Amino acid sequence: MAIRTANNQSLTEITAFPSAVALGGLVLLETITASGDATISFTSGIDSTYKEYIFKFYDLNPADDDKKLQFNLSVDSGDNYNVAKTTTWFSAYHNEADTSTSFAYHTGGDLAQGTGAQYFTESAGNGADESAVGYLHLFNPSSTTFVKHFFSRVSTYYTSDYAFDTFVGGYGNTTSAVDAIQFSEESGGNFDGTIKMYGVT
Repeated sequence: MAIRTANNQSLTEITAFPSAVALGGLVLLETITASGDATISFTSGIDSTYKEYIFKFYDLNPADDDKKLQFNLSVDSGDNYNVAKTTTWFSAYHNEADTSTSFAYHTGGDLAQGTGAQYFTESAGNGADESAVGYLHLFNPSSTTFVKHFFSRVSTYYTSDYAFDTFVGGYGNTTSAVDAIQFSEESGGNFDGTIKMYGVT
């Protein structure tokens, strides 16, 4: 393989990289914007092409006040979202009045082989300026050998003027390939916002 160099040592002189050089990075696969929808579902594009997928959340705003947002996984292209999950959940918060702070583990937020949806935000307000933003990483979902690890971090404008920073980690306890993921509001409510799915090269 020929090595490309810049004659004057300036990177601006390099116009192409050798084909064997892996640059890495994110590949945007799909963008879904909810507008009063009950769910956002990604039912294609999650396959063996990438070993890691990242879902980024932009201003998720529940229709009902004081509601958490959640996700679940599927191994049958979205026919069912019921993968057993074991997780851990902790958060930090601080209010606008500077009178209340906390950093704690929340046993009510975790799952122990639960097949229901996993919360990834604290209760978000439904005000015009209230929302949740953050990301979820899902690792090697097409593996038929290993469980499916994931973690998320989300910043939420909590109802009653609190800043919440939530951390969720765990795994989908299945060796079947996970090929779909669904996001929703607890109790079946609707929400607005955008979620982007990226593959990591």
